[in-house]
Amino acid sequence: MLDQAGFDAWAAGYDAAVSASAQAGAYPFAGYDTVLEMVFRGVMAGGCKSVLDLGFGTGALTARLYDAGLSVTGVDFSAAMCAAAQEKMPRAHLLQHDFSRGLPDALASERFDAVVCTYALHHLTDGQKLSLLRALQAQLNPGGRIFIGDIAFPTRAALEACREKSGDEWDEEELYLVAGELLPQLDGARFVPVSYCAGVLTLAGAEK
Repeated sequence: MLDQAGFDAWAAGYDAAVSASAQAGAYPFAGYDTVLEMVFRGVMAGGCKSVLDLGFGTGALTARLYDAGLSVTGVDFSAAMCAAAQEKMPRAHLLQHDFSRGLPDALASERFDAVVCTYALHHLTDGQKLSLLRALQAQLNPGGRIFIGDIAFPTRAALEACREKSGDEWDEEELYLVAGELLPQLDGARFVPVSYCAGVLTLAGAEK
């Protein structure tokens, strides 16, 4: 699993590496474009005006939301990724912060119509995933939703099948979402598989 320095070094070649994997239909990015499109459409369908993006990377999804006129706030722990994304979105509010430690204090009083997180949640343990998702529910405006697109599996058996298929390419340090294990602990959650190694989780805000 890459650390902050690793992602800083990867920033310049990140988009090309992801595209190559996605076009080949290979782990870990098979289904990547469809995942981002589903999240984008989900956000836009809700009449969203403000969005928080966690782990925005180079801004592949976030820039589309920005260009569509949304007010964008983003959090990413890589300074190089932040710089690359800021060039695409000069008026976005982008914060360098490791969200595995929780949300930045600067966002404590902020509320959003949508929260998105694509290909970043797999850096957190299941316990951290649950804590973060529950915290994010409290950051939503009424009617808001959370959209998680990631390397993810409906069941543990599906994960193990992907592990076997991927062989030496499998990253043992990454902690992929298993919907059948996580969703029962989250009210109002739904998971849609996209490829053999990707899916989209949606989650409503916490009831007041």
